[in-house]
Amino acid sequence: MVSDITTRSLDAVNAYGVTQKAMQTGTNGLGGDETAQASDVVTSFGTALNSALKGAIKTGKTAESMTATGLSGKGDLTAIATSVEEAKLTLQTVTTVRDRMVQAYQEVMKMSI
Repeated sequence: MVSDITTRSLDAVNAYGVTQKAMQTGTNGLGGDETAQASDVVTSFGTALNSALKGAIKTGKTAESMTATGLSGKGDLTAIATSVEEAKLTLQTVTTVRDRMVQAYQEVMKMSI
């Protein structure tokens, strides 16, 4: 069974690969394809971000169900503790990404035109 951490790591690697591929196949600014390629990069980033958020939600729901199972007296204590720790790590990661995105937005808004 593949863990959620492994899946998220692979999603991050895939998103990075898509972004690198899009940047490498980009034009030098002289062609008309630049807008279409920029749109593809934004779409790919949005898709990767959406996938990561869905994975984070799934991790939280898994931890919730494992905790409920543990409270009813069933389930493996190690699996429950592992799923709760994964949910905690996922929440910390999502919070950090959100903070960085807000910070980047604020920096862009400070730029003069």
